[in-house]
Amino acid sequence: MSSILKKKVQGPVAWKGSDLAKDDSWIYCMSEKMITSLENALFHVKQKGLQAPDFNKEDFPIPDLSDEIAYFVDELENGRGFLLIRGLPMKRYTDEEASIIYWGLGLHMGIPVTQNAKGDLLGHIKDRGLDFTNTSVRAYQTNVHLPYHTDLSDVVGLLSLRKAKTGGLSSLTSAMTLYNEILEKYPEYLGILYRPLPHDRRGEEAPGESPVFTSPIFSYYDGKLSCRYMRYYVESAQEKTGIKLSKMEIEAFDLIDSLLHDGNLQIDMMMEPGDMQFVNNYTVLHSRTVFEDYEEEKRRRHLLRLWLTMPNGREVAPDFEVFSGGIPVREKTAGGIIENLR
Repeated sequence: MSSILKKKVQGPVAWKGSDLAKDDSWIYCMSEKMITSLENALFHVKQKGLQAPDFNKEDFPIPDLSDEIAYFVDELENGRGFLLIRGLPMKRYTDEEASIIYWGLGLHMGIPVTQNAKGDLLGHIKDRGLDFTNTSVRAYQTNVHLPYHTDLSDVVGLLSLRKAKTGGLSSLTSAMTLYNEILEKYPEYLGILYRPLPHDRRGEEAPGESPVFTSPIFSYYDGKLSCRYMRYYVESAQEKTGIKLSKMEIEAFDLIDSLLHDGNLQIDMMMEPGDMQFVNNYTVLHSRTVFEDYEEEKRRRHLLRLWLTMPNGREVAPDFEVFSGGIPVREKTAGGIIENLR
Protein backbone atom coordinates (compact mmCIF):
# COMPACT_ATOMS: atom_id res chain seq x y z
CA MET A 1 0.00 0.00 0.00
CA SER A 2 1.37 3.40 -0.96
CA SER A 3 1.65 6.22 1.59
CA ILE A 4 0.13 9.67 1.06
CA LEU A 5 2.41 12.40 -0.25
CA LYS A 6 1.77 15.46 1.95
CA LYS A 7 4.01 17.96 0.18
CA LYS A 8 3.86 19.48 -3.28
CA VAL A 9 5.63 17.88 -6.21
CA GLN A 10 8.53 20.05 -7.36
CA GLY A 11 10.55 20.26 -10.57
CA PRO A 12 9.85 20.35 -14.31
CA VAL A 13 7.25 17.56 -14.08
CA ALA A 14 4.88 19.97 -12.27
CA TRP A 15 4.33 22.26 -15.25
CA LYS A 16 1.45 24.47 -16.31
CA GLY A 17 0.28 24.75 -19.89
CA SER A 18 0.10 28.53 -19.66
CA ASP A 19 3.86 28.59 -19.04
CA LEU A 20 4.70 26.16 -21.83
CA ALA A 21 2.61 28.12 -24.33
CA LYS A 22 5.40 30.70 -24.25
CA ASP A 23 8.15 28.07 -24.45
CA ASP A 24 8.51 25.61 -27.33
CA SER A 25 11.42 23.67 -25.82
CA TRP A 26 9.05 20.69 -25.42
CA ILE A 27 9.08 20.38 -29.22
CA TYR A 28 12.10 18.47 -30.53
CA CYS A 29 12.72 19.26 -34.19
CA MET A 30 14.46 16.48 -36.09
CA SER A 31 17.80 17.38 -37.61
CA GLU A 32 18.83 16.27 -41.09
CA LYS A 33 21.27 13.92 -39.38
CA MET A 34 18.44 12.26 -37.47
CA ILE A 35 16.23 11.93 -40.54
CA THR A 36 19.11 10.46 -42.55
CA SER A 37 19.89 7.96 -39.80
CA LEU A 38 16.25 6.86 -39.59
CA GLU A 39 16.04 6.52 -43.37
CA ASN A 40 19.22 4.42 -43.47
CA ALA A 41 17.73 2.13 -40.85
CA LEU A 42 14.48 1.99 -42.84
CA PHE A 43 16.45 0.87 -45.90
CA HIS A 44 18.18 -1.79 -43.78
CA VAL A 45 14.83 -3.21 -42.65
CA LYS A 46 13.41 -3.21 -46.17
CA GLN A 47 16.52 -4.96 -47.53
CA LYS A 48 15.77 -7.76 -45.07
CA GLY A 49 12.17 -7.96 -46.28
CA LEU A 50 10.81 -7.11 -42.83
CA GLN A 51 7.93 -4.90 -41.72
CA ALA A 52 6.61 -3.46 -38.46
CA PRO A 53 6.15 -4.84 -35.89
CA ASP A 54 7.94 -8.01 -36.96
CA PHE A 55 11.53 -6.94 -36.42
CA ASN A 56 13.73 -6.15 -33.42
CA LYS A 57 16.08 -3.35 -32.39
CA GLU A 58 19.09 -4.92 -34.07
CA ASP A 59 17.29 -4.84 -37.42
CA PHE A 60 16.93 -1.04 -37.14
CA PRO A 61 20.47 0.26 -36.46
CA ILE A 62 20.70 3.92 -35.43
CA PRO A 63 23.98 4.02 -33.43
CA ASP A 64 24.59 7.70 -34.13
CA LEU A 65 21.32 8.68 -32.40
CA SER A 66 22.30 7.42 -28.94
CA ASP A 67 22.42 10.95 -27.50
CA GLU A 68 18.98 11.79 -28.86
CA ILE A 69 17.49 8.55 -27.52
CA ALA A 70 19.05 9.16 -24.10
CA TYR A 71 17.52 12.64 -24.04
CA PHE A 72 14.04 11.37 -24.96
CA VAL A 73 14.12 8.62 -22.34
CA ASP A 74 15.37 10.93 -19.58
CA GLU A 75 12.91 13.72 -20.40
CA LEU A 76 9.98 11.32 -20.15
CA GLU A 77 10.86 10.04 -16.67
CA ASN A 78 12.83 12.90 -15.14
CA GLY A 79 11.77 15.97 -17.10
CA ARG A 80 8.34 17.28 -18.06
CA GLY A 81 7.04 13.79 -18.78
CA PHE A 82 6.20 14.42 -22.43
CA LEU A 83 7.70 15.56 -25.70
CA LEU A 84 6.71 16.15 -29.30
CA ILE A 85 9.17 15.05 -31.98
CA ARG A 86 8.53 17.00 -35.17
CA GLY A 87 9.97 16.98 -38.67
CA LEU A 88 9.55 13.50 -40.13
CA PRO A 89 9.00 14.23 -43.87
CA MET A 90 5.90 12.06 -44.35
CA LYS A 91 5.55 12.80 -48.07
CA ARG A 92 8.63 10.64 -48.67
CA TYR A 93 7.11 7.51 -47.14
CA THR A 94 4.26 5.10 -47.51
CA ASP A 95 2.26 4.31 -44.37
CA GLU A 96 4.19 1.06 -44.06
CA GLU A 97 7.56 2.85 -44.29
CA ALA A 98 6.46 5.40 -41.68
CA SER A 99 5.38 2.58 -39.37
CA ILE A 100 8.82 0.95 -39.75
CA ILE A 101 10.53 4.20 -38.73
CA TYR A 102 8.18 4.71 -35.79
CA TRP A 103 8.41 1.13 -34.55
CA GLY A 104 12.19 1.15 -34.95
CA LEU A 105 12.60 4.36 -32.97
CA GLY A 106 10.29 3.01 -30.27
CA LEU A 107 12.41 -0.16 -29.96
CA HIS A 108 15.42 1.99 -29.08
CA MET A 109 13.48 3.97 -26.46
CA GLY A 110 11.84 1.07 -24.61
CA ILE A 111 10.14 -2.28 -25.06
CA PRO A 112 6.71 -2.27 -26.78
CA VAL A 113 3.98 -4.00 -24.78
CA THR A 114 0.59 -5.34 -25.82
CA GLN A 115 -2.30 -2.90 -25.99
CA ASN A 116 -5.27 -5.26 -25.96
CA ALA A 117 -6.35 -8.88 -25.50
CA LYS A 118 -5.42 -9.62 -29.12
CA GLY A 119 -1.80 -8.82 -28.33
CA ASP A 120 -1.44 -5.84 -30.68
CA LEU A 121 1.92 -4.14 -30.26
CA LEU A 122 1.40 -1.42 -32.89
CA GLY A 123 -2.05 0.10 -32.49
CA HIS A 124 -4.06 1.84 -35.18
CA ILE A 125 -6.05 4.83 -33.93
CA LYS A 126 -8.95 5.24 -36.35
CA ASP A 127 -12.67 5.91 -36.12
CA ARG A 128 -14.35 2.60 -36.86
CA GLY A 129 -17.86 3.94 -36.38
CA LEU A 130 -18.32 2.07 -33.08
CA ASP A 131 -20.45 3.11 -30.09
CA PHE A 132 -18.36 3.99 -27.03
CA THR A 133 -21.34 3.41 -24.72
CA ASN A 134 -20.82 -0.29 -25.46
CA THR A 135 -18.53 -1.44 -22.63
CA SER A 136 -16.54 -3.66 -25.02
CA VAL A 137 -15.56 -0.69 -27.23
CA ARG A 138 -12.34 1.27 -26.66
CA ALA A 139 -12.43 5.03 -27.15
CA TYR A 140 -9.66 5.06 -29.77
CA GLN A 141 -12.02 3.16 -32.10
CA THR A 142 -14.39 6.15 -32.22
CA ASN A 143 -14.36 9.87 -33.03
CA VAL A 144 -15.76 10.96 -29.65
CA HIS A 145 -14.19 13.44 -27.27
CA LEU A 146 -11.74 11.60 -25.02
CA PRO A 147 -11.75 13.03 -21.48
CA TYR A 148 -8.40 13.34 -19.72
CA HIS A 149 -7.05 9.92 -18.87
CA THR A 150 -3.93 7.75 -18.68
CA ASP A 151 -3.07 4.44 -20.38
CA LEU A 152 -1.78 1.19 -18.88
CA SER A 153 1.92 1.42 -19.71
CA ASP A 154 4.97 3.45 -18.67
CA VAL A 155 4.78 5.56 -21.83
CA VAL A 156 2.27 5.98 -24.65
CA GLY A 157 3.46 7.18 -28.05
CA LEU A 158 1.56 8.39 -31.09
CA LEU A 159 2.63 8.99 -34.69
CA SER A 160 0.29 11.03 -36.86
CA LEU A 161 -0.08 9.63 -40.37
CA ARG A 162 -3.05 11.83 -41.25
CA LYS A 163 -5.16 14.31 -39.29
CA ALA A 164 -8.95 14.72 -39.43
CA LYS A 165 -10.90 17.11 -41.60
CA THR A 166 -11.68 19.13 -38.46
CA GLY A 167 -10.99 18.61 -34.75
CA GLY A 168 -8.94 15.90 -33.08
CA LEU A 169 -6.84 18.33 -31.05
CA SER A 170 -4.51 16.67 -28.54
CA SER A 171 -4.38 18.09 -25.00
CA LEU A 172 -2.02 17.33 -22.12
CA THR A 173 -2.10 18.22 -18.42
CA SER A 174 0.46 17.56 -15.70
CA ALA A 175 -0.99 15.11 -13.16
CA MET A 176 1.61 16.44 -10.71
CA THR A 177 0.28 19.99 -11.00
CA LEU A 178 -3.22 18.59 -10.60
CA TYR A 179 -2.10 16.89 -7.38
CA ASN A 180 -0.52 20.09 -6.09
CA GLU A 181 -3.81 21.93 -6.64
CA ILE A 182 -5.78 19.29 -4.74
CA LEU A 183 -3.23 19.16 -1.91
CA GLU A 184 -3.28 22.93 -1.48
CA LYS A 185 -7.01 23.61 -1.82
CA TYR A 186 -8.93 20.33 -1.33
CA PRO A 187 -6.78 17.97 0.81
CA GLU A 188 -9.88 16.30 2.27
CA TYR A 189 -10.26 14.32 -0.98
CA LEU A 190 -6.78 12.81 -1.01
CA GLY A 191 -7.70 9.83 1.16
CA ILE A 192 -10.36 8.80 -1.36
CA LEU A 193 -8.00 9.25 -4.31
CA TYR A 194 -5.42 6.92 -2.72
CA ARG A 195 -8.05 4.20 -2.22
CA PRO A 196 -8.21 1.38 -4.83
CA LEU A 197 -11.36 1.47 -6.99
CA PRO A 198 -12.73 -1.02 -9.55
CA HIS A 199 -11.87 -0.20 -13.20
CA ASP A 200 -13.59 -1.76 -16.21
CA ARG A 201 -11.33 -3.80 -18.50
CA ARG A 202 -13.67 -2.94 -21.42
CA GLY A 203 -13.76 -6.49 -22.73
CA GLU A 204 -9.97 -6.89 -22.73
CA GLU A 205 -9.86 -9.46 -19.91
CA ALA A 206 -8.25 -12.85 -20.46
CA PRO A 207 -10.48 -15.97 -20.42
CA GLY A 208 -11.66 -16.61 -16.87
CA GLU A 209 -10.29 -13.28 -15.66
CA SER A 210 -12.34 -10.68 -13.79
CA PRO A 211 -13.85 -8.00 -16.07
CA VAL A 212 -12.51 -5.34 -13.65
CA PHE A 213 -9.22 -4.52 -11.94
CA THR A 214 -8.64 -2.30 -8.91
CA SER A 215 -6.34 0.72 -8.76
CA PRO A 216 -6.11 3.99 -6.83
CA ILE A 217 -6.03 7.32 -8.67
CA PHE A 218 -2.83 8.47 -6.92
CA SER A 219 -0.02 6.30 -5.60
CA TYR A 220 3.15 7.45 -3.82
CA TYR A 221 5.85 4.80 -3.82
CA ASP A 222 9.65 4.68 -3.72
CA GLY A 223 9.86 8.48 -3.67
CA LYS A 224 7.67 9.09 -6.74
CA LEU A 225 4.03 10.06 -7.17
CA SER A 226 2.07 8.30 -9.93
CA CYS A 227 -1.41 8.92 -11.28
CA ARG A 228 -3.92 6.67 -13.05
CA TYR A 229 -7.12 8.44 -14.04
CA MET A 230 -9.78 6.78 -16.20
CA ARG A 231 -13.09 8.06 -14.84
CA TYR A 232 -15.26 6.49 -17.53
CA TYR A 233 -13.72 3.09 -16.80
CA VAL A 234 -14.43 3.50 -13.08
CA GLU A 235 -18.03 4.47 -13.82
CA SER A 236 -18.67 1.62 -16.27
CA ALA A 237 -17.16 -0.85 -13.77
CA GLN A 238 -20.19 -0.18 -11.54
CA GLU A 239 -22.38 -2.11 -14.00
CA LYS A 240 -20.15 -5.18 -13.64
CA THR A 241 -19.57 -5.08 -9.88
CA GLY A 242 -22.90 -3.68 -8.71
CA ILE A 243 -20.94 -1.37 -6.38
CA LYS A 244 -21.93 2.26 -6.77
CA LEU A 245 -19.61 5.20 -6.23
CA SER A 246 -20.19 7.11 -3.01
CA LYS A 247 -21.26 10.74 -3.00
CA MET A 248 -17.78 11.82 -1.89
CA GLU A 249 -16.08 9.70 -4.58
CA ILE A 250 -18.22 11.37 -7.22
CA GLU A 251 -17.35 14.76 -5.73
CA ALA A 252 -13.65 13.88 -5.92
CA PHE A 253 -13.95 12.98 -9.62
CA ASP A 254 -15.95 16.12 -10.34
CA LEU A 255 -13.23 18.15 -8.62
CA ILE A 256 -10.52 16.52 -10.75
CA ASP A 257 -12.46 17.19 -13.94
CA SER A 258 -13.04 20.82 -13.03
CA LEU A 259 -9.32 21.32 -12.35
CA LEU A 260 -8.30 19.49 -15.54
CA HIS A 261 -10.31 21.93 -17.61
CA ASP A 262 -8.58 24.94 -16.13
CA GLY A 263 -7.12 26.64 -19.20
CA ASN A 264 -3.93 27.47 -17.29
CA LEU A 265 -3.09 23.81 -16.70
CA GLN A 266 -3.47 22.26 -20.13
CA ILE A 267 -1.45 22.55 -23.31
CA ASP A 268 -3.08 21.87 -26.68
CA MET A 269 -1.46 20.74 -29.89
CA MET A 270 -2.63 19.66 -33.31
CA MET A 271 -0.56 16.68 -34.32
CA GLU A 272 0.48 17.27 -37.90
CA PRO A 273 1.42 14.35 -40.18
CA GLY A 274 4.85 13.15 -39.08
CA ASP A 275 4.55 14.39 -35.49
CA MET A 276 5.42 11.89 -32.76
CA GLN A 277 4.10 12.48 -29.25
CA PHE A 278 5.40 10.52 -26.26
CA VAL A 279 3.78 10.81 -22.81
CA ASN A 280 4.62 9.38 -19.38
CA ASN A 281 1.36 7.77 -18.24
CA TYR A 282 2.19 8.23 -14.55
CA THR A 283 2.79 11.97 -14.64
CA VAL A 284 0.77 13.37 -17.57
CA LEU A 285 -2.89 12.97 -18.55
CA HIS A 286 -3.96 13.19 -22.18
CA SER A 287 -7.17 14.06 -23.97
CA ARG A 288 -8.54 14.50 -27.50
CA THR A 289 -11.33 16.65 -28.86
CA VAL A 290 -14.14 15.24 -31.02
CA PHE A 291 -13.34 15.21 -34.73
CA GLU A 292 -15.03 15.07 -38.13
CA ASP A 293 -13.36 12.87 -40.71
CA TYR A 294 -13.11 12.85 -44.50
CA GLU A 295 -15.38 10.57 -46.49
CA GLU A 296 -12.53 9.04 -48.49
CA GLU A 297 -10.84 6.21 -46.60
CA LYS A 298 -7.32 7.17 -47.73
CA ARG A 299 -7.71 10.67 -46.26
CA ARG A 300 -9.20 9.66 -42.91
CA ARG A 301 -7.52 10.42 -39.57
CA HIS A 302 -5.00 7.72 -38.72
CA LEU A 303 -2.44 7.54 -35.93
CA LEU A 304 -0.14 4.73 -34.85
CA ARG A 305 0.22 4.00 -31.15
CA LEU A 306 2.94 2.40 -29.03
CA TRP A 307 2.82 1.39 -25.39
CA LEU A 308 6.33 1.22 -23.99
CA THR A 309 7.91 -0.17 -20.85
CA MET A 310 10.90 2.07 -20.25
CA PRO A 311 14.44 1.07 -19.20
CA ASN A 312 14.40 3.82 -16.54
CA GLY A 313 10.73 3.35 -15.66
CA ARG A 314 9.66 3.69 -12.04
CA GLU A 315 8.70 0.93 -9.68
CA VAL A 316 5.04 1.11 -8.69
CA ALA A 317 3.20 0.03 -5.55
CA PRO A 318 1.59 -3.44 -5.53
CA ASP A 319 -1.90 -1.92 -5.35
CA PHE A 320 -1.10 0.23 -8.41
CA GLU A 321 0.13 -2.59 -10.66
CA VAL A 322 -2.38 -3.89 -13.21
CA PHE A 323 -2.34 -7.58 -14.14
CA SER A 324 -3.74 -9.43 -17.14
CA GLY A 325 -3.53 -13.20 -17.24
CA GLY A 326 -1.26 -13.08 -14.20
CA ILE A 327 1.32 -10.84 -15.95
CA PRO A 328 1.72 -7.09 -15.28
CA VAL A 329 0.02 -5.23 -18.13
CA ARG A 330 2.95 -2.92 -18.69
CA GLU A 331 5.25 -5.93 -19.11
CA LYS A 332 3.19 -8.01 -21.55
CA THR A 333 5.13 -8.39 -24.77
CA ALA A 334 4.58 -10.72 -27.69
CA GLY A 335 6.94 -13.17 -26.00
CA GLY A 336 5.65 -12.86 -22.44
CA ILE A 337 7.28 -11.29 -19.40
CA ILE A 338 10.05 -8.76 -19.89
CA GLU A 339 13.22 -9.97 -18.24
CA ASN A 340 16.27 -7.99 -17.20
CA LEU A 341 14.85 -4.74 -18.52
CA ARG A 342 15.93 -2.55 -15.64
